Amino acid sequence: MWYKIGEMKIISWICLLFISLTVEAASPVKALLERIDKGASNKFIIEQVGSDIEFFELDQKGDKVVIRGNNPVSIATGLNWYLKYYAGIHLSWNGMQAKLPENLPAVSHKERHETNMKYRYDFNYCTYSYSMAFWDWKRWEEEIDWMALHGINLPLAMVGTDGVWFNVLKKLGYKKEEINEFIAGPGFQGWWLMNNLEGWGGPNPDSWYKQQIALQQRIVKRMREYGIKPVFPGYSGMVPHNAKEKLKLNVSDPGLWCGYRRPAFLLPTDPRFQEIASLYYKELNRLYGKADFYSMDPFHEGGSVAGVDLDAAGKAIMQAMKKNNPEAIWIAQAWQTNPHPQMIENMKAGDMIVLDLFAESRPQWGDPESTWCRKNGFGQHDWIYCMLLNYGGNVGLHGKMSHVIDGFYRAKESLFGKTLRGVGMTMEGSENNPVMFELLTELPWRPERFDKDEWLKSYTIARYGKINSTVQDAWTLLSNSIYNCPPESTQQGTHESLFCARPSDHPYQVSSWSEMSDYYDPNDVIRAASMMVSVADQFIGNNNFEYDLVDIVRQAIAEKGRLVEKVVEAAFASGDKTLYNAAANKFLQLILFQDELLGTRSEFTVGNWINQARSLGNTPEEKELYEWNARVQITTWGNRNAANKGGLRDYAHKEWNGILKDFYYVRWKSWFDYQNQILRGESPDMIDFYALEEIWVKDTQTYNSFFKEDCVATVKKIWTEVFLQ
Repeated sequence: MWYKIGEMKIISWICLLFISLTVEAASPVKALLERIDKGASNKFIIEQVGSDIEFFELDQKGDKVVIRGNNPVSIATGLNWYLKYYAGIHLSWNGMQAKLPENLPAVSHKERHETNMKYRYDFNYCTYSYSMAFWDWKRWEEEIDWMALHGINLPLAMVGTDGVWFNVLKKLGYKKEEINEFIAGPGFQGWWLMNNLEGWGGPNPDSWYKQQIALQQRIVKRMREYGIKPVFPGYSGMVPHNAKEKLKLNVSDPGLWCGYRRPAFLLPTDPRFQEIASLYYKELNRLYGKADFYSMDPFHEGGSVAGVDLDAAGKAIMQAMKKNNPEAIWIAQAWQTNPHPQMIENMKAGDMIVLDLFAESRPQWGDPESTWCRKNGFGQHDWIYCMLLNYGGNVGLHGKMSHVIDGFYRAKESLFGKTLRGVGMTMEGSENNPVMFELLTELPWRPERFDKDEWLKSYTIARYGKINSTVQDAWTLLSNSIYNCPPESTQQGTHESLFCARPSDHPYQVSSWSEMSDYYDPNDVIRAASMMVSVADQFIGNNNFEYDLVDIVRQAIAEKGRLVEKVVEAAFASGDKTLYNAAANKFLQLILFQDELLGTRSEFTVGNWINQARSLGNTPEEKELYEWNARVQITTWGNRNAANKGGLRDYAHKEWNGILKDFYYVRWKSWFDYQNQILRGESPDMIDFYALEEIWVKDTQTYNSFFKEDCVATVKKIWTEVFLQ
């Protein structure tokens, strides 16, 4: 019998080896490595080990680095940790490829990281409009890789939801023209799916729905290969505003949002609520498969609840979701009064996860110091600590670096920490401030508070691939100034550049709700920029450094512009025409310098945004529609009423090459000409800014996506002209 036992052992060993080799061969992390650097997968051993604990390990076997973890996302997180802190390679939105060294730095001692933060969430509905509206599969593939590398396992996935709605409404008897009056255009679908508006930006061509459905199928397929759980928009009671007349439904009117009519809300007492919800989920399942998580936010951002039984509404939404998938969990965004306590208080623990959307500034988890504090937090429901950081996809350095660290660990250690299940990035716009997102995504893997300055030193070495004391000092200065927004501040994103402001007598902020305050010394930013410029020659060709160099110098020039504009105001008030014109011309010249600077990086060009949009069109008409969506979103945002009275104009302003020269410069030049007329004793008509802005919105001027200039040389030239002459 001994030989049979031995034979069984050999067979078992072979089976285990086969399983191990199969796991390694099929690992999505291997494919990820090949996309980072062709041939790189041969330099690593990837090991997936069954475990109830989320973990990754860095180890060494011979001349190969071992990345070990309990699932592909944990393994990818470990890979990213190794690349940053062993190899000095930082993969970010501005660069997802890198040349790995021939001989990888060895892991001398096994390094292990664990987390009890089960969920790492990503995206806001707004992100899909402000950043992703026109992404193709190539860009999405990079994003999903970035997500895996940063531990994200629970992202909102709303591409192609318009296709679901199109088919559902068709089944309910709506004609194509009627459906397209309901579904928003490509640049505005985030707010349509949050029940804020109908139809704006449309009508969409048939090809739009087809290509978005195909794109979403590729997105969710890749997410599922990693083990990432997509969060689909679920059914929350939204129906077209005319559903009462068209379908004889019992609905409530949520009112207006910034001048736009909101979709109607189907009352939970209507017998067709569950029928329509079932239609929706059936179509969603058919196109993209069942999900374990669904996002629903009825009555978002001020939607009226008059005449609605909130408890019944919550139960009806939950019932429909559970009928589709009994194991599914409802994801809700905590923003202002949403979700209404009455809607969620009687739901079972474990059936809902609440995103504390703006936790770094206005936490709702129970922090008594917060202006949005919920005394009892989210009750029995699990929740996620989120960082919003960016509004409108605006460009600018900004963050609460120390407070994000302290706020997370304070929440974790509080009485409400027992239901804390993870961290989330809920930015309105992506592709900005990489340092803050890097910081947030590391929090789950660091069990104890850590020193911001020490972390930042490690970050700069990883980001630029080498140690440089001047660079570290520059970043320390930034971290203690513009990245040190006070904990109590409710400022919505960056300290906005005046170049992008609609001119007025005393301009300060650009968007309507920024809640800006002067919390840092602009000279600190200028000093930090000067330090980066002083060592720039040592980093020529370093992609990450050149991106940051341009961004930091951009911020410094914006600070200079704000200081010069104060001189313009003072000269006008005193009636000094000579000083006024000198200062006004200086301000205009700064805009042109900024435009030139940003033309050295594709990430800061309006051409990149517009060309993304146009590339999705199959006909000249489609290209023009998508370009108009792209242009209007970042300028007037809406029609005249929504832009001016609704406060939406310039909400999504962009300090980018191309639009600076052709849009913002034109506005300021018109304003200075207007004020000059007043100084001459004339009585000019007030400027109709909306009419002036629409000229650019409706234009189809071609813009380059990238200017192949020597980035460092251009930066140094502009720095000399702006700050040294």
